[in-house]
Amino acid sequence: MIAFASEEERGCRMATRAAYGPALTELSAEGAPVVAVDADLTGSTTIAKFAASSEENARRVFNVGIAEQNMTDVAAGLALTGKVAFTGSFAVFGCGRAYDQIRNTVCYAGLDVKICPTHAGISVGPDGGTHQMLEDIALMRALPGMRVLVPADHAAARAAIKLAARTSGPVYVRMGRAAVPCVYAQDVELEIGRAYVLREGADVTLIACGVEIEEALKAADVLAAEGVSAEVVDAFSVKPLDAGTILASVGKTGCAVVAEEHSIIGGLGDAVSHLLAAEHPVPCECVGVQDRFGKSGAFEELMSAFGLDAQALAAAARRVQERKLSS
Repeated sequence: MIAFASEEERGCRMATRAAYGPALTELSAEGAPVVAVDADLTGSTTIAKFAASSEENARRVFNVGIAEQNMTDVAAGLALTGKVAFTGSFAVFGCGRAYDQIRNTVCYAGLDVKICPTHAGISVGPDGGTHQMLEDIALMRALPGMRVLVPADHAAARAAIKLAARTSGPVYVRMGRAAVPCVYAQDVELEIGRAYVLREGADVTLIACGVEIEEALKAADVLAAEGVSAEVVDAFSVKPLDAGTILASVGKTGCAVVAEEHSIIGGLGDAVSHLLAAEHPVPCECVGVQDRFGKSGAFEELMSAFGLDAQALAAAARRVQERKLSS
């Protein structure tokens, strides 16, 4: 059984990026040959905590400066020597600027490099549209051999990093800047290729990942007050997608809403829509950023402005239910 956070733990808010450095420290203590290559952002990515944990771990950190392409190639070279190499930067740079190197050096050769940027999505907040990466899941999902994990909270991020280290080949772990509530128990263990039912329901399925998990849980409460029973599924593993869990849920509810803090193009919504179209067509609506760039603002303000909050999910759930009942 999956371990969920207690009511007391639910009140604790932590950023997913805060798990990065400490998780690498744990992996090193367990004997994993992990190294971290960073592009002059060790403080923001929390890799500095890994470097500060011991003299040995300090020697495992390589700061290449503001040069994400070089960062990725250095990580690839370290992987060829038998290391499990992690890269860290802001997502807009760690994915976008280094895409050619991730594609042709890491994925084409199937190297043991883990792409783990932080500050993804609009949750970057005041940094604005240039730094709010909304296309990363689509970019990474399209790469052959790349696994894509989008943790909902600090515990899931810790589990994802440790899981990435133990999984051969390229893995992408998406982390954010904003502090988010705890969903899972701190010692939770997750699996690649698995989705997790966080709340059972009978009328509509809410499928989400990352920061949208908290909004989906809130939306389920809003809908429950209206007499609508919503099932909430954490599609933590966007690629490979857990088709079995998702199809079982929509087979029960007959309609679905997919939510992600990402463009509606190419991400979780596309993955789920493709699955449903091929295997079990039902009314489905995608909640995400509508083919536009982000903008500067507070995280909560942007979630509302971009239609990613619980109210938007609840409204989408009402629409797909209407479509289900009229079909």
